[in-house]
Amino acid sequence: MLTTFFSCFRFQKTRNNEERNIAKEPASKLVLESIQALEKRTEKVNEENKQKFDQQSDRLQSMEASISKILKLNETAPKSNDASKKAQSHEPTVQNNNTTNVASKTVKRFQLKHVFKNVSKSMGVVRLNKHLGFYVHCEPITPADNWSIRTKLDFKVVGPNQNDVIRTWDYCYNKSIGAGFRKFLDWKGMEKCYLVDGNLTVEVNGEIIETTGFSKEKIRRFDGSRKDVSDVILVVRDTKFYVLKMFLASQSSIFKALLHGKFSESKQSEVTLNGIDPDDFHYFLEVLYGESAINDSNVEGVSLLADMYDAPTAIRKCEEFLLEKSKKTLEKKLEIATRFNLDKLKEKCL
Repeated sequence: MLTTFFSCFRFQKTRNNEERNIAKEPASKLVLESIQALEKRTEKVNEENKQKFDQQSDRLQSMEASISKILKLNETAPKSNDASKKAQSHEPTVQNNNTTNVASKTVKRFQLKHVFKNVSKSMGVVRLNKHLGFYVHCEPITPADNWSIRTKLDFKVVGPNQNDVIRTWDYCYNKSIGAGFRKFLDWKGMEKCYLVDGNLTVEVNGEIIETTGFSKEKIRRFDGSRKDVSDVILVVRDTKFYVLKMFLASQSSIFKALLHGKFSESKQSEVTLNGIDPDDFHYFLEVLYGESAINDSNVEGVSLLADMYDAPTAIRKCEEFLLEKSKKTLEKKLEIATRFNLDKLKEKCL
C-alpha cells in the first residue's frame, strides 16, 4: 500500500514537472527569437554605420588628397615659376579687368586621336596626288568678330612597329580652316608601312599657347576695390582675388578645410593657388557668387575647378548649362560628363 502510494506520488511529481517545463518552453522560445531578432537588428545597424563611416572616410580621404595636391602645387610652384620666367620672360600678365578681348596666355594641352577606316574619303587626312595630306580643323563655337588661337601641334602617323612619323608645326588660327601638311607622307610608303588591316591611325598632340577674342565679359570685380569687404587674398599667377573665407567655405569643402582648417594657409592673409588658369578662376568665383558666367568657352575650365574644389553649386550650374544651352557636340558633352561625373548630362547623352 505504501509502495503504491509512493509510486503514485513519484508519477504525479514527474508529471507536474513535465507540465511545468511544457509551460515554460514557449516563453524560452520567445526569448530566443527576440535575442536573434535583436542580433540581426544590431548587425544591420552596425552594417549601416560601417557604410556611413566608409563613405565619410572616403570623402575625407578625397578631400585630403585634393588639399595635398593643391599644397604640393604650391610647394613646387616657386621652382617651376623661376624656370618659366627664365624661359619666357616676355610673357605678359593676365590682368583681372572687365574686358572682352583680352589675350589669354594660358597653355592648354589636348590630344586628338582617330583611326581612319577609309583614308581616301576622310576629312582629317586626304590623298593629294601621291602624298598623304594631314590637317587639323578649327571651328570655334560662337567666336568674336576678331579672334585667334595660336597653337603648337605635333602631327603623328602611328606605325605598327613604333616607327611613328612626327612633324611639328606652330600655327595661329584666325578663321575656321583646316591647317596642316599637304605632303605629310608618300602615299605608297604610307600604304606599305602604316596601314593595318586597311586602317590608318593618326594622332595630334597640341598646345593652345594664346587665344584672343573668346573671353566672356567679367561681371564682378575681385580686385583691390573689394579689399574692405574681404579677409583673404587668393593669388593665381600674378592675379589677386579679394574674397571672403566664410563665403568660400560655405560653397566648397576644400576651401573650408584649406581656409578654416589646421593648415598653415588658414592663418595667412594671402594664399597662392597654382596650376590653374586665372580667367577660369574668375568665372568660377562669379558662378559661386550667383552670376550667369558660364559659356561654351569657359564651361570646361569652370567644371574642372568646381570638381577640384568640391563646389556642388558650380558643378550643378555647369551641368545645367551643358544640358540646356551649350552648342558643344554630343561627343564633347559626353566626354565632359564622364570626366566630371555629371550623371544627368551623361544619361541624356547616352
